[in-house]
Amino acid sequence: MKTRPLDRRGALRAGVAAAAAAAAGAVALRSAPALAQSAGPRVIKMTAHRFAYEPAEVPLKVGEKVVVEINSLDFVHGMNIPDLKTRLDLVPGRITRLELQPMQPGDIEFVCDNFCGDGHETMHGKFVVSA
Repeated sequence: MKTRPLDRRGALRAGVAAAAAAAAGAVALRSAPALAQSAGPRVIKMTAHRFAYEPAEVPLKVGEKVVVEINSLDFVHGMNIPDLKTRLDLVPGRITRLELQPMQPGDIEFVCDNFCGDGHETMHGKFVVSA
């Protein structure tokens, strides 16, 4: 079988294809670590309303970075987390974010500290941190 030399268009197509393949490989190599880093913290959605947080128990793992997004439905509830020396106002219609990275197992309790009516004393919960 006789081979023919590539004409200019064929050489150009081969060069473009090789460059595209090399670029795709470079992007794949670069994006794999970037994807791992861009995964970021786990997002946990919570709701506050008279007279409960939902969920009231939030499971976490030691060393795990999380962002808790809390939405109040009906009142400016407070979220007091004494063990973390943290206090938040949960304004209706606004997402309040709390970044956490627990470093030891155990329970981290939180309570509503803005009186929201009869039943206010039942508005509490906890983050349950496991190893």
